[in-house]
Amino acid sequence: MPETPSATAIPAVSGSAWPRRYTIAVQFALETALCYVDRVNISIAIIPLALDKGYDPAARGLILSAFFWGYLWPQMLGGWIADRLGGKRVLAAGVALWSAATFLTPPAAGLSFGLLLVMRAALGAGEALNFPAVHSLAARWTPASERARAIALHFSGTALGTIIALLLSPIIVIHLGWPAVFYISGASGIIWLAAWWLKAADRPEDCPGVSPDELTLIESDRPAAPLASAIPWRAILSEKAVWAIVIAHLCNNFGFYILLLWLPSYLHHVFAVPMQRLGRLSVIPYIAAFIMQNLSGWIADHLHRRGMHISNVRKLMQTAAFTIGGLPILALPAIHSAPAAVALATISLAGTGMGTGGFAVNHLDVAPRYAGILMGLSNTFATLPGIVGVAATGFILERTGSFAAAFYLIVVVYAVGLLCYGAMASGERKI
Repeated sequence: MPETPSATAIPAVSGSAWPRRYTIAVQFALETALCYVDRVNISIAIIPLALDKGYDPAARGLILSAFFWGYLWPQMLGGWIADRLGGKRVLAAGVALWSAATFLTPPAAGLSFGLLLVMRAALGAGEALNFPAVHSLAARWTPASERARAIALHFSGTALGTIIALLLSPIIVIHLGWPAVFYISGASGIIWLAAWWLKAADRPEDCPGVSPDELTLIESDRPAAPLASAIPWRAILSEKAVWAIVIAHLCNNFGFYILLLWLPSYLHHVFAVPMQRLGRLSVIPYIAAFIMQNLSGWIADHLHRRGMHISNVRKLMQTAAFTIGGLPILALPAIHSAPAAVALATISLAGTGMGTGGFAVNHLDVAPRYAGILMGLSNTFATLPGIVGVAATGFILERTGSFAAAFYLIVVVYAVGLLCYGAMASGERKI
């Protein structure tokens, strides 16, 4: 099918100082920030938790990877339900589940190692609904000329939540103890749920807060994306542009998850960074990533408005992401100071942040009506690095006493992603 035309700029909605679609986009970002606060706080809390319980590096790796055991399975189910029935309730259910699992993590750890792993997996199951539901909703709420910026803002919640978790978790651990980290972050989801239920709807057509002018604006620049009556599995699974997204997503997450969950331990154990400084140092790369993730959305939309074919926009952004993301990681094993290591990690994570203008929004180009299920598919595969890569890093560390092999593996995986996306990706509507 031909590409949906949408490169013209859209004027502001008359009579509305703050369009409802902007509120929805901000809620996406805040919800994803909460998602990552609850996901990332373990990377700090694991240090005193492991000390209390006597966990070795292999056990720490299992705890850090257990999240992904639950995160893997509900992805496609969540996307299927969101595309068929609407994403509002799917997203709310996910937040409720992961918030409860976070809150119950300390008592679970007190009872048994196995129950702690179960609770981390339950956290993953709740968070698995996030990205498929948001992509399904974004396909229906977002004009085509704004889609890269909207998805970039949503994805930047990953960096924002990581920043919050890394800054506040050490303070909470020092003053209140590690269990308080989970009690506070788990309880915070209730506030977001209340605001979401008041403001959101499955489609702008169903939302009383959307003015007639804004609805006209959205409908005039939005690819047709009614709720799906059925999912065309054969067309989805046989389309190479879909597999380009899947491979890029998997390769991107391989490096991102290892850095996300092991960077604090790397700084603490390799450079003896104390707990008081750990959060401040670990957070620097994610500040850069937050800025670059949002900037990449603006760059991608700008290039498209200026006439660059959307396929070339997506490939350019993703090539830059893997290249800038990989080269600093290649140099990490030779570094001998914490500031230099943080500088390289900062460049790497900022670089991979450019992928929000590449693969991360590409689902809405290729299959806007099935964006939820397509995100569920790609995020299912992209969860495997969290299970394999994060746990393998623990075993590598235990066997070699070094992170070098894990860093080199990240670079190889990024190179594979770059080549596959360049050869197979498309920005045109296919399904």
